[in-house]
Amino acid sequence: MIIFPNGKINLGLSIINKRTDGFHNIESFIYPAPIYDAIEFKPSLKFSIEISGISIPGNLADNILYKTWKLLHEHHQIPPVEIKLLKGIPLGSGLGGGSSDAVFLLKSLNTYFKLDITNETMFRYAASLGSDCPFFLGNSAAILKGRGEVVEPVNFSLKGMHLVIVCPDFQISTQEAFRNIIPDKKHFKMEDILNKPVEQWQDILVNDFEKTALKKYPLLRTIKNTLMDNGAVYASLTGSGSTIYGLFRQSINIKKYFPDAVVRDGILK
Repeated sequence: MIIFPNGKINLGLSIINKRTDGFHNIESFIYPAPIYDAIEFKPSLKFSIEISGISIPGNLADNILYKTWKLLHEHHQIPPVEIKLLKGIPLGSGLGGGSSDAVFLLKSLNTYFKLDITNETMFRYAASLGSDCPFFLGNSAAILKGRGEVVEPVNFSLKGMHLVIVCPDFQISTQEAFRNIIPDKKHFKMEDILNKPVEQWQDILVNDFEKTALKKYPLLRTIKNTLMDNGAVYASLTGSGSTIYGLFRQSINIKKYFPDAVVRDGILK
């Protein structure tokens, strides 16, 4: 079976406060992004992962695809599988590639092995794999709350808008991003902002990670300014990672400005 996990973008990300369990309460509007990985899997005598494209450091036990298979192996006794991953979504980019890979594999293993896992259990499994994972179960526009596991679907569409993603050649780890964050008491209700035209979002739909990231990594500010100067109606950092994206009303060529960065573009659905 071959699957194509997609990424996501955060349209605004507010850090509300730090929780007693060490996580932070957040609020963010999430939208699926047309940037993809590819995963092929089939039953095997021994579990294995072969990775091509963007390399992934670390050992097998830390790989989220291994953790996903292991979860179902322990709870539902599925056999070993051979996985081939073509990695196209940059690591540490804030685009949710690892979370998407995990949930797409989780759902596909459920279907392939006819496990008939309930929606409630599937949600619990996804939340255990990562804070971003529950979003990808529905994989549609939603407001995330709590530590990211509270998913509130929203009837909202950016269909037809052009998305440009620029990811420079460095990563920002989640730990690093949260270590430098200070919760901002100033907080706008996400639903009220989304009711405004996209052209009015720039100064009010804010990612709280952006201020620190742009200060520490001047290239990110250059990327954002370049997107805005070339007609983006909204541009922002996504998640806690190193990617800047822009929303455009028309197609635009940004690659020429950043030949050393990963640049992707597509039309939102």
